[in-house]
This record gives sequence, structure tokens and C-alpha cells, in this order.
Amino acid sequence: MTGRGGAAAGRRGGASPFLLPPRGPAALREGGWALGPAARKMLDVKGWAEYVVEWAARDPYGFLTTVILALTPLFIISAALSWKLAKMIEAREREQKKKQKRQENIAKAKRAKRD
Repeated sequence: MTGRGGAAAGRRGGASPFLLPPRGPAALREGGWALGPAARKMLDVKGWAEYVVEWAARDPYGFLTTVILALTPLFIISAALSWKLAKMIEAREREQKKKQKRQENIAKAKRAKRD
């Protein structure tokens, strides 16, 4: 990454490419931080996509590690919800079978009573 501090400085607490400190008395009065070049680039979708592709090309292992770490909680949540849904479906099927058997037994009892 080019610009203020680079990627290594950003990781060590140096200058961030995403936020730049306020410049001048007007910026200090407003209390705002200016967007850095990386943040401005990621505001539009095309710029963001270019940034991600550039990052993946520059550091493929870091990119894949980050993607896997970001998706792991989603996979875990998906697995837990799938398991819960399967248990709910099984319980519903058991209840339906129980009701069906009960209805059949009631029908048998009525027939036996009539005879």
C-alpha cells in the first residue's frame, strides 16, 4: 500500500490509509477526520472491487486467511441452524405420525363399537 505509513505501519498503530488526521484549524474546529485514499477508493463498488483484487494478488495467503476467518462464524451459525431445523422437522414428523396413529385407533374403536 502506498501513501501514509503503508500497510506495515498501519498494522503497528502508525498512520492509517483509511483515516487521515484533521488538517488546519477549520478541520480541528469541526472535529472531523478526513477520509484517506484507501477509504475513498472503497466507497464506490468498482473501487472496492479493484482494491480487493489488488489485495488478493499482492497477498494471496493473507487474503484467503482473512476470508476464511470472516466466513467461519457464518458457517458455524449455518450448521447450527441446519441442525436445529432438522430436529424440528423430525419432531413434527413424529407428532404427525402420532396423530395419524391416534386417528386410526379412534376410527377402529368406532368401527368395533358399531359392530
